[in-house]
Amino acid sequence: MSAPEADGGSRLYFRQLLSGRDFAKSDPIARQMVNFAYALGDRATGEAVLVDPAYAPSELIDAIEADGMRLSGVLVTHYHADHAGGNLFGHDIAGLRGVLEQASVPVHVQKSEVPWVVRAAGVGEADLVAHDPDDRVIVGDLEVRLIHTPGHTPGSQCFLVEGRLVAGDTLFLEGCGRTDLPGSDPAAMYESLQVRLARLPDSTVVYPGHLYSAEPSADLAEVKRWNPVLAPRTSEEWLRLFGG
Repeated sequence: MSAPEADGGSRLYFRQLLSGRDFAKSDPIARQMVNFAYALGDRATGEAVLVDPAYAPSELIDAIEADGMRLSGVLVTHYHADHAGGNLFGHDIAGLRGVLEQASVPVHVQKSEVPWVVRAAGVGEADLVAHDPDDRVIVGDLEVRLIHTPGHTPGSQCFLVEGRLVAGDTLFLEGCGRTDLPGSDPAAMYESLQVRLARLPDSTVVYPGHLYSAEPSADLAEVKRWNPVLAPRTSEEWLRLFGG
């Protein structure tokens, strides 16, 4: 598996893990979907959370424990099975239920995503912590900002921690999530991209939900320079180009 990142004296523990390569290696769906899962935490306290632990949750828990960290929670970008577990094209994908069978930890979701997660991932509402836009989750002594980014799904959210943006399926390095699926909203996606994400500092490093580009991450300045979904300056133009 990929090694945890270290930034000199930073307390931030951060891992980007690719399905089919770093975990779930024998799963052909995981290899096809090229999802990223993430682990982030506080090295000083040893607490860590997993982001979108689908396909092989036990392997992801084992990975952070091998780094001397302990699981204290889960962050969910959105309800789709390749991120939270459930049925994907007739295949049963492990996810949140598998995590909760192994560890009793809070699962943090955006408030409007709760019914979708319950229905799709097979967990109870009592297992979930529902958040409002711009809430914070504390991991050890580190603060993770929850940015509500509807568009791909009603309760899609991104996670900002120490200059890193875990963007789920809202923003890829060379595109954005689909807006023609149940719960999608093209107009909301434009607002999420241009108002909530594009205005973050250019030095913010974008970590997407899938490996749909040559590189696994990039500075927001580079993403804004080359990503066509960030080029339109009006919602009308965006909807004409990408709203179909």
